[in-house]
Amino acid sequence: MFNFWGSKDQQGQSRPSESSSQPWYSPSLVSSPSSSRPPTSSQIPSHVSPGEAAGIITVLKDKSVDELRKLLTDKDAYQHFLLSLDQVKIQNNIRDELRKETLQLARENLDKEPQIMELRNQCRIIRTTELAAAQEKLSELERQKEEILKFYSPGSLLHRLQDAMNKAEEESEILHQKFLEKEIDTAAFVQKYKKLRSTYHRRALIHLSAKTSSMM
Repeated sequence: MFNFWGSKDQQGQSRPSESSSQPWYSPSLVSSPSSSRPPTSSQIPSHVSPGEAAGIITVLKDKSVDELRKLLTDKDAYQHFLLSLDQVKIQNNIRDELRKETLQLARENLDKEPQIMELRNQCRIIRTTELAAAQEKLSELERQKEEILKFYSPGSLLHRLQDAMNKAEEESEILHQKFLEKEIDTAAFVQKYKKLRSTYHRRALIHLSAKTSSMM
């Protein structure tokens, strides 16, 4: 913690003897050894606010030269005086409150750790399940794509056209056989036979065109 003189108190630092003639403070903090006046606001470090400086001066103004010298030469006395200041008490209280709140938040986080782990496991399960479903759907779509590509491939189209031609040819032969066996009259035979032969020749032309295109 930084004190209002601008020095930093370090734990474990060796303490000077009260009888030592070498003070640990900056000589500029005291205007003269015989003066009983406390430091003015211009002598207090710039990191201390004007309000805090005024409060410190108020506390120091009634102290004697010996008391002031002891504060400047005895770190224990200085530390005791520092901790007695309202400004320091307020800062320490704020620090303690922040520490308590931090510890409380840490405890709450630790209490929620099992719940957090459970939620993580659930998320992992959901991701795994959804991933498996998505992969299965992707595989199905790829299978369908392969079937569609195969269905509309040139070879498949030629094969289906050939089957359609054979079917029209077969139906024509069956109809012709019925006509020969007197199972159908001439007018009906001519109408149906003409239609079947037209279908057959149309499919034959399409088959020939597709076969020629695939060979190019």
